[in-house]
Amino acid sequence: MDIKLQPEEAKLFARILDEYLSDLRMEIGRTEQYDLRESMKQDESMIKAMLARLNQGQMQAGS
Repeated sequence: MDIKLQPEEAKLFARILDEYLSDLRMEIGRTEQYDLRESMKQDESMIKAMLARLNQGQMQAGS
């Protein structure tokens, strides 16, 4: 699925993901259940990948 975002929408989405990522990292550190912690680590990896793509798209749009 492809989603087209306007530059301002992409900035907002990246900011939201970045804030969530910060909270998620804290929760990973607090979580004692192995399965839940591993699931959150997978989410963290996906969010990092999404942020990288968003940032790369913003750089290309600025060119």
